[in-house]
Amino acid sequence: MPFTLPELPYAYDALDPYMSAETLEFHHDKHHAAYASKAADLITGSGLEGKSLEDIVYASFQDPSKSALFNNAGQHWNHLQFWQSMKPKGGGVPPGKIMAKIDEDFGSFEAFRGKFIEAGIGQFGSGWCWLAMDPQTGRLEIMKTLNAESPIAHGKTPLLTCDVWEHSYYLDYRNARPKYLEAFVDHLVNWEYVEELLARGPIKF
Repeated sequence: MPFTLPELPYAYDALDPYMSAETLEFHHDKHHAAYASKAADLITGSGLEGKSLEDIVYASFQDPSKSALFNNAGQHWNHLQFWQSMKPKGGGVPPGKIMAKIDEDFGSFEAFRGKFIEAGIGQFGSGWCWLAMDPQTGRLEIMKTLNAESPIAHGKTPLLTCDVWEHSYYLDYRNARPKYLEAFVDHLVNWEYVEELLARGPIKF
C-alpha cells in the first residue's frame, strides 16, 4: 500500500545529539502519519488508485484539481526519503562512486556541501533541499522546493533530501536552520542510500 507508514529505520534516539528522540517522535508519529493518513483518504475516487507512489505524486502535481492529494502524497513520499537519507554516525565525505560523481559535477565535496547548505538556508518558508540527478544530462544538481514539491514533480531523480520545515528542527535548534543543515551534512547523511539511488538510475513515469 503506497500510504502505509513504515517504522523509522533506526531507534528514536539513534541520531542524538544531532536530532533528538523528541523531534523524531513528533515528526514521524504525528506529522508524517497525518500526511499518510490524509493521502490514503484522498486517493479514493482520484483515478490514481493502484498507481505507484511516485506516479501518484507526479500525476497529482500536474493536475491542479488534485492539489490536496499532491500535498499529502508528496509530503508522504518526501518524508520516506528523508528518513532513509539519515543514519547514525553518518555524514561527512562520502565513499565510492558518489564521491567521484560529486567531484565531477561540483568540483569538490566542500563545494557541494556549501551549495547544499545554502539551498536549505535559502528556501524561504517551508520546504526541502535536495541532491538530484537530471536524467537529461546525467549531472547532479542541488534543488530547493516549496512545501510538498520534490524533484520528481519536475521529472528529476532525487538522491538526498533534507526537510527544512520548522517542525524538523525547531525543538533541537530553535531558529538556527544553518546549524541544523550543517549537522545534517556533517553527521547524519546516509551516503550508502544515496549510492543505492544513484545506481538505480532515473525514475520512470
